[in-house]
Amino acid sequence: MSDTPVSDDREETAVAAAPDSADSAEQHELAAAERLTSAPREESAGGDGAEVAGIGLVGWLRWGWRQLTSMRTALMLLFLLSLAAVPGSLVPQTSASQLNVDNFHANHKVLAPIFDKLQMFDVYGSFWFSAIYLLLFISLVGCIVPRTWQFVGVLRAQPPTAPRHLVRLPVYATWRTSADADRVLDAADGLLRKRRFRSSRSGGGNSVASEKGYLREVGNLLFHVSLIAMLMAFAATKLFGGMGTVVVVEGYGFSNNVTQYDDFMPSAFYTANSLDPFGFTLDNFDATYQTSGDQKGTARTYAAHISYWTGSNANRKTNGTIEVNHPLKIGGSNVYLTAHGYAPVIQVTNAKGQVIFNGPTPCLPQDANITSLCAIKVTDGYADKTGKATQLGFSGIFAPTAVIDPVNGPHSSFPAMEDPGLFITGYVGDLGINSGIPQSVYSLDLSHMTQLKVDGQLWKASLHPSQGIKLPDGGTVTFTGVKQWANFTISHNPGTEAALVSSVLAILGLIGSLFIQRRRIWVRAVTNPDGTTTIELAGLARSESARVAEELAEIALLLQDAAPADVAADDSDGSDDEVDADDQEADASTDAPLADLTSSKD
Repeated sequence: MSDTPVSDDREETAVAAAPDSADSAEQHELAAAERLTSAPREESAGGDGAEVAGIGLVGWLRWGWRQLTSMRTALMLLFLLSLAAVPGSLVPQTSASQLNVDNFHANHKVLAPIFDKLQMFDVYGSFWFSAIYLLLFISLVGCIVPRTWQFVGVLRAQPPTAPRHLVRLPVYATWRTSADADRVLDAADGLLRKRRFRSSRSGGGNSVASEKGYLREVGNLLFHVSLIAMLMAFAATKLFGGMGTVVVVEGYGFSNNVTQYDDFMPSAFYTANSLDPFGFTLDNFDATYQTSGDQKGTARTYAAHISYWTGSNANRKTNGTIEVNHPLKIGGSNVYLTAHGYAPVIQVTNAKGQVIFNGPTPCLPQDANITSLCAIKVTDGYADKTGKATQLGFSGIFAPTAVIDPVNGPHSSFPAMEDPGLFITGYVGDLGINSGIPQSVYSLDLSHMTQLKVDGQLWKASLHPSQGIKLPDGGTVTFTGVKQWANFTISHNPGTEAALVSSVLAILGLIGSLFIQRRRIWVRAVTNPDGTTTIELAGLARSESARVAEELAEIALLLQDAAPADVAADDSDGSDDEVDADDQEADASTDAPLADLTSSKD
């Protein structure tokens, strides 16, 4: 097989050699049909039966490299990367919440094993996402490196010489003057340089060639280099970054240790030993809400006021405030405020009057008015009527502004604490905490629990602050007060700043590549036999635009000061409108459009 196209001359020779007109017509049709296809044609290289060698392994590798490093392939890979990121927003991710992944496994017995094999629960670390990511990176690098060298060569080269026939260019102006040709060219060179054109004498010294708009390609390269830097920043965040979440109640503290996180998501190079040494205490939490109008109950401000320390000196604290979208930077980590809720303070005593539980329990908000589900777990110190040690569990609803109606039952009508209420029911038995299986702090495992009863009726309580109720087996439950809690996300993202800078540079580069125009202007001044000078100006832009015409008109107007049109036009100078073959061949090399700085394979 050969990819060499068959020349039309050879086809015409074959047609001419046909023995009769019918065969000639048939061969002519076959030759015409062959010219309509780009498929390679079999032909012998050295006589009958000889086989033409293929392009070989090196040729195929070169072809594959050119395809991979083309801009078309880079755009396709970028589109594929965007599509590949979609499952990461739809399917629970292990790095974000292992609990959600476990719930997905429990609720989707068929899909979960398939998703596991496809690594859908770790999209951004999957083999297929990494393959697209690496191919895109290689494609961009392979495209930009030769393109950069090509641009450097263009910068070092002189502007192309003036075409022989400037009148053929899209924008053209001419006049005759009595000014000296060298003086005209010097004036034109000065005008062009003042307008930031790169200019030089060309064409044997009788013309000035100039070029402008190199920043267009600079912007193009800046965009693609910034895109590579952005990919590297994201990779650095994925490899060297990590994050964790923790719920902190007012008055309680947190130390940046993996054992104190509710969820901790490490990375390949960010482990428990990489955590910054710091800690903080949640002093208080301020929240304000819209009190009237259509947006009643909408949060206006959320602010967590903390006192934090760095290093091992916990006595030297600094005050700080964390708000939504306004994280606090401590060391190399950012502390974000991501959620807020209430934690009723419950005191439980046993039949002997001993306090066996006393403290706040964070409850999980369910709606905009912070109606919350609560799960209170008492693990030690309680015994039933027979004296057997057992565990207590209370589940129910906390409402910061409590309302009860027949349809919705107990719920909150406003997110602020105007009339807090706690509605609970109790269970006795084994909470399952000692089984070693992780549990949610917001729910009870009732598989080994029995609901409390009084005189055959289910035990339940409706409490307001400072109110208590007796337990069936002795002891009391008292609702002593309410604290607020805040959920913090501690994130270490070393590539965030680099990604931001790269994004800004990419936008600037894109603006430059779209709005800066590459253009050339030539000025020729030729002394005629009668001593006058013929001046020609022509311009050419890479894309169709009126800007080059306006710029040429301005230069022509300014050049009139040094070379006024004081000689009437005369067409009897012996010029011939016909152009010989040599002229056409010369113009073929000089009348070409602006050099395309993009790779030919793009």
